[in-house]
Amino acid sequence: MFLSVTEDLVRRRAEHNNCEIFSLEEISLHQQEIEKLEHLDKWCRDLKILYLQNNLIPKIGCEELKKLDLTANFIGELSSIESLKCNIHLKELFLMGNPCTEFEGYRQFVVATLQQLKYLDSKEIERSERIKALQDYPEVQWKIREQEAAYLLKRAREKEEAQRRMQEKKDEKQKQMDSKPGCDSPDSPQEKPNQAEADGEQERCGTVENDDDDEDRKFWEEPTPYTPESRLETHRYMEEKRRAKDNARESKKREKTAWTLVTAEGKVLNVNVPKLHFSLKDDEENNQIILDLAVYRHLDTSLLDVDVQPTYVRVLVKGKPFQLVLPEEVKPDSSCAKRSQTTGHLVVTMPKAKEIILAKQNVSASIKHSDCNTQQKATRRSGQVEKLEVDPSKYSFPDVTKIVQEKERTGQGPIKLQPQKVTEAKKSSYDFENNEDVPPLI
Repeated sequence: MFLSVTEDLVRRRAEHNNCEIFSLEEISLHQQEIEKLEHLDKWCRDLKILYLQNNLIPKIGCEELKKLDLTANFIGELSSIESLKCNIHLKELFLMGNPCTEFEGYRQFVVATLQQLKYLDSKEIERSERIKALQDYPEVQWKIREQEAAYLLKRAREKEEAQRRMQEKKDEKQKQMDSKPGCDSPDSPQEKPNQAEADGEQERCGTVENDDDDEDRKFWEEPTPYTPESRLETHRYMEEKRRAKDNARESKKREKTAWTLVTAEGKVLNVNVPKLHFSLKDDEENNQIILDLAVYRHLDTSLLDVDVQPTYVRVLVKGKPFQLVLPEEVKPDSSCAKRSQTTGHLVVTMPKAKEIILAKQNVSASIKHSDCNTQQKATRRSGQVEKLEVDPSKYSFPDVTKIVQEKERTGQGPIKLQPQKVTEAKKSSYDFENNEDVPPLI
């Protein structure tokens, strides 16, 4: 709860300005239980817009502003706006929901006092309105002083009444606590209670919870005056309820039984408390086991804890265990864990403890097989080459040079080759094969 503006509060509310307050131009401090405005003009010299709705401010103070919103506060000393006279940049002022707005002559007093204003409570100030307010200012000022004095007396009575009611509530609550034993007192009874006592304790706890509900209903249904004290009491009550819920939540977490990961006989169990999808792959080619755990994509890696053992792997996701028994023993020292860049999954690679030689044999066999194929291809190619080789001493072919010479000597047309000679050549080459892919020999 804050009763005055502190530098720490201003810095926390200046996140939009990188928590720098010296250059801050706009800030919202609504619903912060602020009662006093002090030092704000020294910390934030460039401040132009200030929102202070729903606080406990009784009077105004702050300069160097263009817009000031004090909606739903407890400003009863209307004359405190005189401290804004020197703020020549102030153009907008909001005082709706304050006790001073109920004073007779409230608007005339503000318009006449702060002549630099352009808008009051979202309503534009006309020139004629300001002239009339200045003419009636002495009489309006006297009325405002009287109403302020009456308001201060009323506030003194309200404070006394609020203190009396608060003391009565404290006494009543203390009596209720003394009359009913607490539910969470396991240290007080030294012996173990029987079943009947346990049932009675549960009934008493249920009664206390019902009483809390009745108290909550009574608090919100009870009519209270609209005062700073009632507002503070409401916030105190809400804060107490919030703390009680937080404490109950923390106690439940502490009382929660630990997850059983290993039995008393030493058997490791499969556990998936975070309820995540996963896949376990046996990579025989690389002789390793790969675990793909679908952790949340935007989960911080610092919230993951991986523990690889020879027979199982355990991953803590935000404190919740995921444990899986492995089909084979692995090497924990050679294992590695990393996050996928695309899916964000956790990928744990665990090399197997037993070396498999079968993979190497397969590789050598494949190499031998490829060598055999290469040899066969080479042999086939060499066979074709041997068929193309011809010994010129064994076979007779027509002499082309002589044919040309005969043509020149006789002067006749080209001499045709005798088919009988070709036939003899074919007959003489009994092992010759005619291959169409081979070019003719010249």
